[in-house]
Amino acid sequence: MKLKLSNSKARLRSMIGYFVAINLALSVLTPSVAAADTNRQVLVRDITSIEGVRDNMLVGYGLVTGLNRTGDSQQTFLTVQTLANAMQKMGVLIQPSVVIVKNVAAVFITASLPPFARPGAKLDVTVSSVGDAKSLEGGVLLMSALHGPDGQVYAEAQGPLVLGGYLAGNGQNNREVNSTTVGSIPNGGIVERDTAVDLHDFKTVSLLLHNPDFTTAKSIADVVNQDFHRPVATVLDSRRVDISVAEASSPSVPLLISRVQNLMLSVHTPAKIVINERTGTIVLGGDVKLSPVSVIHGTLSIQVVTDYGAAIVPDNKGRPQTVLVPQTNLNVNDGPAQSMRLDDGANVEELVNGLHAIGTTAHDVVAILQAIKAEGGLQADLEVQ
Repeated sequence: MKLKLSNSKARLRSMIGYFVAINLALSVLTPSVAAADTNRQVLVRDITSIEGVRDNMLVGYGLVTGLNRTGDSQQTFLTVQTLANAMQKMGVLIQPSVVIVKNVAAVFITASLPPFARPGAKLDVTVSSVGDAKSLEGGVLLMSALHGPDGQVYAEAQGPLVLGGYLAGNGQNNREVNSTTVGSIPNGGIVERDTAVDLHDFKTVSLLLHNPDFTTAKSIADVVNQDFHRPVATVLDSRRVDISVAEASSPSVPLLISRVQNLMLSVHTPAKIVINERTGTIVLGGDVKLSPVSVIHGTLSIQVVTDYGAAIVPDNKGRPQTVLVPQTNLNVNDGPAQSMRLDDGANVEELVNGLHAIGTTAHDVVAILQAIKAEGGLQADLEVQ
């Protein structure tokens, strides 16, 4: 028995030592995990863009044919005129006043021309109806030119449309799912003009921050200078960081841009709350902090209902007549006020849980956040869209 007790005690000591070792390991690992959560590492490519390297908007006008009697009506004169012009180019002369077609629709074509696009590259295009067409389902876009802001033709578009919805039924009973007057043509555009930027002429590579911030701009410059072991990056303002190509001594500008864009840095996003009052959508950042504040929320509902009843009253000559008499009822429902209190340094989770606990809706939360911001208890930027 003594031997068994000693073995049990030995196992108990070993288990205690095992748990102590685990606790020590957790206590050592916890600060590093917290630090990793606090310092969010991102790539430079994810928060910046290169000045001069950007997309360009293209727009065009054309015709969609092959519709099943769902095209523009004859009152849409621009469609008939465009069709007459297109037929004239094909060698067929028609009078727009006598043309009656229902399988043609006038459309606008939009596309985005990416940087370094070469002739022959494919583009995705979006087609939207201009007139009163009911649906573009089953239509084919005829070859149309896409123009840039300078009026020059940069691409051509043509092909069958792909819609994300449909329209079914007759003139009295219809069922429509999603929009049937907007469609797309994957790879339906072809680039016709070279718009590539010559990077070899760059003396300075300018990084433009998506979200302007002086701290982030300084962090980018510090990371770049540390990687090159010399001051090659300079902060101009909260949005722009310049990198000298000569000081970087890189074999080429594309290699320099690739090296810089793959650098990692810590980004501290500002505390901000975005509110869409039309839809009641509220997005709160995790860094939002609140000062000590008390919220009292009451529900006051006022409803005015007017009912009309029939009554028989004499007219000017004493004859009975039936008239409508309005009866107005006023209902006031004042619910009990609900209250909550937030201590100093409360976070978003505590705020949301507290507001839900007192039975607030999304629109109530919008008004409460605006009131807390006006009182000075919200340590964050409040943006109402």
